[in-house]
Amino acid sequence: MSKQKHSYVPINKGQFSLEPTERLERFERSRGFGVKDAYKENRRLWTEYAVNQIISEYPLHVDIELASVCNLKCPMCYTISAEFKQKINAKLMEYELFTKLVDECAVGGVYSIRLSFRGESFLHKSIVDCVRYAKQKGIKEVSTLTNGLRLDEDMFRQIMDAGIDWITISFDGLGATYEQIRNPAKYERAVEKIANYAKIKHETGNVKPVIKVQSILPAIEKNPQEFYDVFAPITDLVSANPLIDFMQSKRDMPKIENFSCPQLYQRLVVGADGLCMMCANDEEGRIIVGDANTQSIYDIWHGEEMTRVREIHKRCAGASELAACAECYLPIKTYESEVAVGGRKVIAEKYESGTQTVVELNTPDKFKRQDLNV
Repeated sequence: MSKQKHSYVPINKGQFSLEPTERLERFERSRGFGVKDAYKENRRLWTEYAVNQIISEYPLHVDIELASVCNLKCPMCYTISAEFKQKINAKLMEYELFTKLVDECAVGGVYSIRLSFRGESFLHKSIVDCVRYAKQKGIKEVSTLTNGLRLDEDMFRQIMDAGIDWITISFDGLGATYEQIRNPAKYERAVEKIANYAKIKHETGNVKPVIKVQSILPAIEKNPQEFYDVFAPITDLVSANPLIDFMQSKRDMPKIENFSCPQLYQRLVVGADGLCMMCANDEEGRIIVGDANTQSIYDIWHGEEMTRVREIHKRCAGASELAACAECYLPIKTYESEVAVGGRKVIAEKYESGTQTVVELNTPDKFKRQDLNV
């Protein structure tokens, strides 16, 4: 976390590593492999721009959502709710729009792009071509988040050869717990595939893609050591997230005083239909800041709506004046919990007044959110 004189600006809040310092440092070296100096500078600016509210010419990072649809129905995911399905244009991004976005990112010096946001990126038939195009254009880091169901050894080889830098695999729990949450994925095969990715990298001498596995904390909290022991030998990083109940209203949860959002100075989010959200936590697209089909990234980044939202956050009023921010997890107060891994105490933040078990999340339409000003 970082502080300004008048604002509280959390950097990379939520996710925590289960790793010892040595492996965490190795992951950072591997992630920056081949672009060491640029990576180091990018990490510095990621904090500096957010804390000092500096508006760069172009965002440091652009999320380009290849798919707003998913092939799973995990109980804790907002995409299964009727509310989400009614509001979101579920589709795959047109390849022509993707190349238009990448072309401008390359010209503008955008350091990284991520090919996922709300859906499963590997449902896009041209994902390998998308990665290859972005790398050929000079994007220094191309990454994606996946549930791993469509990704297999053959696809891994293809996307590795195309140049992808980082793959994060959501893997919630072990054995029956994983299969219950990630149905219809099968646990043994899912682990086998990740082990084979590590073997392929070793056999070809590739450092990238770095592979991170992440779980929601409740799915592993009773056996974090067992989870770590399964994945540490076959991945570059093992991490976890405190549970965010996307179907539970966060409007009245305890909020951090003087909260100001970092993302408005770090990244731009482009949905599969080209509409741009104000941040990576506005999954419903409550505040659309532009349309990449008709506008440039530059114009959206410096546009009226992004400017308006930034001004509100400069007053530390986002969570009280904007519906999307009132329902976001970033402003929520947290408390510390501990899990033990490798004889080490790992500090896990949990959100105050939040759901702590996945079982409670099986009623996606249990509330209707109150609207605030937008």
